[in-house]
Amino acid sequence: MLDKTIPYAEIWMYRLKDLPVTEQALPEGFHFEFYQEGDETEWAAIETAVSEFEDEAQALDYFQKKFAPFSKELKRRMLFITDSEGRKIGTCSAWWKELPDGTRYPRVHWVAVRPGYQGKGIAKAMLRRTLKQLQKLEATTPVYLHTQTWSHVAIRLYQKLGFEITDKNLDGTPNSDYKKAMEILAGLENSKR
Repeated sequence: MLDKTIPYAEIWMYRLKDLPVTEQALPEGFHFEFYQEGDETEWAAIETAVSEFEDEAQALDYFQKKFAPFSKELKRRMLFITDSEGRKIGTCSAWWKELPDGTRYPRVHWVAVRPGYQGKGIAKAMLRRTLKQLQKLEATTPVYLHTQTWSHVAIRLYQKLGFEITDKNLDGTPNSDYKKAMEILAGLENSKR
């Protein structure tokens, strides 16, 4: 769930693609599934549940523009976690970002776990499986991840999995939010002490 009580600042993180990744079992009753036709409504519901979109219609519109043109790729890149009743409760994609010059970078994209299922190790297992998939599918390194200060809880998980915050955007230009983001994160860390 996004913490919109704090200021927003954009954050880019990176991880060397070939760093070791050990897969982690999901808690009992949960399992992995890749995207199947029709799962876009599940994706939209999950992303809306964690406040990434105002409503599911907005999420579906995003999906149609950004993911739907890559139907073949979705089936091997968009991961879901399903509970024992078959309900999709989490999602993450082993995606990529292509720059205008044609350079392509591997990317962990749209990580989300429904409220009520968070804190059970689901996101960690899902991220590890996604990183393994990127190791299989992508030739370039590092792997990037775009996030924001509102996801400060997830940022700690990303760091435990080998991601580092960078002061650069994906294209190598300076991230104008970097200083602000680091100040916000430091303030949150200090408030816990």
